Parts: sequence; structure tokens; C-alpha cells
Amino acid sequence: MRRQIPSLTALRAFEAAARLSSFRAAAEELSITQSAVSHQIAGLEERLGTALFHRTARRVELTEAGALYYPFLRDAFDRISQGTDLVLRVATTDDLMVQVYVTVAARWLIPRLHHFQAVNPDILVRFNTSHFYWHFDPSTADLGMVCTDDTGDPSYHFTFLAPARLEVVCSPALAKKGLKRPADLADHALLQLFNKEEDWEVWRAAAGIPHLKGRSHLNGRAVPKFDSYLLALAAAIDGQGVALAPHFLVAEDLKSGRLVRPFNISAKQPGGWYLVCRKERAQEPRIQRFTAWMQEQIAQDPDFI
Repeated sequence: MRRQIPSLTALRAFEAAARLSSFRAAAEELSITQSAVSHQIAGLEERLGTALFHRTARRVELTEAGALYYPFLRDAFDRISQGTDLVLRVATTDDLMVQVYVTVAARWLIPRLHHFQAVNPDILVRFNTSHFYWHFDPSTADLGMVCTDDTGDPSYHFTFLAPARLEVVCSPALAKKGLKRPADLADHALLQLFNKEEDWEVWRAAAGIPHLKGRSHLNGRAVPKFDSYLLALAAAIDGQGVALAPHFLVAEDLKSGRLVRPFNISAKQPGGWYLVCRKERAQEPRIQRFTAWMQEQIAQDPDFI
């Protein structure tokens, strides 16, 4: 069936005027005259057989038909812009922007990155890091490494990497101060992320204990909360409390003895670790090569499995 698509010039004029509520502002944005904008929109209204704007002396307002039409054009132009940016990026750059949690970047990914660069010297990997729990943002990154239980969005392609597991850790000195069973945590500070407070509840359920509440104050001071596992683990190494973190992020600290596991209890988090990108980008060579390398690294890392 033949598509019913009016003049692209007229559609651009209408979208700009609707977004800016002004023919004059639309003309300035499009670098044409206000008369040209008015002419294009009048032609579009004639083609559609209905008015799209109520015109007043100072501004224009969308009619019912215009308000119905505008969201479709706004989304269409947004998609065209995103597609153009993607093609320009693929054609003109040789880098790969990876969105990743700051703790994962610092403690696991960066120490291994030289292996990827050695076999892929033509790809420059850049990191877009965050302290917070966030969703993948395709407008700022090509690929993201996320921990999630929500993989149902059909516009994204998810590649499973590994299950997610939490470990309780503390300094060796703190472990000797009466940490023999989970109930003993009530006498200690529980170091937690203010954006991941559910972590301790997940671990409590796995440990099979009815209640879990650590000290809110220690030595007369309130127990701090953190915005990343990186900071919570630094506080745990310093003996300031008991931390909870993804298992592969504490592996080196456990091997070195900076941290210990006071209890042999791990908690499986909902979901798992994934690489995610826009669905239409999943077959890009850069993304495929980085994905294959990540899968290989994880398969060879006994601390991640």
C-alpha cells in the first residue's frame, strides 16, 4: 500500500511550529522566512483537509487535529535524528562508548581492558561511568553492562553474561569481634548504598533469618550510606562496618586478605548481568567483538561464575 506522506518540508515546518508554538520561532530555527512557514503549513492543512492551528495575533495553538498529528511527527523526526547520529558515528569514529557502573569499571573491567585492546587495536574503548543504579542510555553510549531483571523491552538487545550474587564481607579485625552467625550483625554497622537498600533484604531472605537490622550509630556517629559499592568496600576495608557487594567485585580483596567472608552465605540477586544495546545495533562489528571478548573473559574468570 502506498504511504500517505505529505511534503517533508511542510512536515518540518509544522513540527517546529507546534513544538515552539510560534511560526516566527519555527522560521528562525529552520532558517526560512515566517511567510514560508505559514505557506508550508497552509499547504499541509489543505492536503489534510483540516486546520492544524488556531492562529492569534501573538501565538498559535494546535487544534484537536494538530494535537493528534504532532506526537507522530515529533517521534518520527526524533527517530530520524537518532538514526542520522548513529550513521555518522559509525562512519566517522573508531571508538566504542561503554556505559558501566563505576565499581565494575574500577575493580574488574579496567584491569582486563588491555587484553581487548591488544587484539582489537582499531577500537578505542571509552567508559561512561555512573555511581548510581541506572538503565542503559543509548543516547550517550553504544553498549551498556548492567545488572537487571528487566529484559523485556523489545527495542533493546540483551546478552546474558552471568548470574548476580551478593557476598557479605568485612575486615579481618572486625570479623574477630563476634561475627559468628548472621544474628551477630545486629551489633555492627551495615554499610549500604542509599540507592540499593534492598540488597540487605535480599541477603536476609537467603540467610533465612527473620530480622536484620544493624547499628544506626557507631561510636556516637551515624553510620554513613554510600552511592557506590566502591566506597562501601573502602569503608569495609577500613573496618567501619560490614559491606554487601557483588561477588566478583570482592574477589581480589578476599584473595589478598583485605576482606573476609564472615559467613558462608551468598544471596542470588533477581536478574543477572547483561550487555545491552539498541536492537538494531546488535550486529555492529565493534559491539559483537566487545561482546565476544566479555563472554570469553567471564568464562575464564572463576570468580565471576
